[in-house]
Amino acid sequence: MAGTNQTQVTEFVLLGFSHGRSFLFALFLVIYLATLLGNSAILSLVSLDAHLHSPMYFFLSHLSCLDLCYSSVTVPKLLANALRPQATISYGGCLAQTFLLMWCAGAECALLALMAYDRFAAVCQPLRYCQALRRSTCTAAAAGCWLWGLLDSALHTLLAARLSFCGAAQLQHIFCDVPPLLGAACSDTRPNELALHISSIFVGLSPFLLVVISYLCILATVLGMPLATSRRKAFSTCSAHLIVVTLYFVAANLNYNRPSSGYSPAADTLVSVLYCIIIPMLNPLVYSLRNQEVWGALRKAV
Repeated sequence: MAGTNQTQVTEFVLLGFSHGRSFLFALFLVIYLATLLGNSAILSLVSLDAHLHSPMYFFLSHLSCLDLCYSSVTVPKLLANALRPQATISYGGCLAQTFLLMWCAGAECALLALMAYDRFAAVCQPLRYCQALRRSTCTAAAAGCWLWGLLDSALHTLLAARLSFCGAAQLQHIFCDVPPLLGAACSDTRPNELALHISSIFVGLSPFLLVVISYLCILATVLGMPLATSRRKAFSTCSAHLIVVTLYFVAANLNYNRPSSGYSPAADTLVSVLYCIIIPMLNPLVYSLRNQEVWGALRKAV
């Protein structure tokens, strides 16, 4: 590291707020309020309505909780920075934000795979469904998802804490995450990049493959059903989850498995916003639009 000007970093300057601060503030405030309302409504309905006390909605409530965490980790600080002349975040705050984001990311990947297995068991093994997914089993599996994300996040945050930064510590982003930190570091980032690639296989690709296998089995079972109404019902119960999975894994892959040349700062920020802020807002809408049970619970609550 000879010849570099290392400094003890106390805060990062976020350069993603160069234009349109008022517009960004209004946009992200609306998105955040919609995220809070939608996911809180899902949590409340699942808790209050006995018809929604099933494994599918138990896992959906955990997804809503994760989505609330995702938005609350980034958006409040983002809104505060949009109102300041210079957008900054402390070094400790940046590491904490990175840790919580990676925790949510790892947990959500595992949870989406678990939800795919739930749909597989419901469609392909209906007689064994209640036995295979007892309440105690679902609770342990959901806790395992949170723990899986925690361990993955701890590894990436510890590696990020070892990075050195030279001169003015600036991030070409609007919040902290592993890729912007690697882009700003002047020390060797190869261990971090290796950990990110290995994690993308075990934490990202493996759950996605489980989802694909589950839905191939579901598709084969549905196509073999004799009645068109049964096929429509099975497709309806699975389509919402499939949309959520596709959106999430595509955005996550673009965010963490970027090409070696990277994206432009604007594209980089757009991908991260889609992944961490937009999708948590969309998930309650996707699960509710075609779900008659959720609409029925909402009508009863109202």
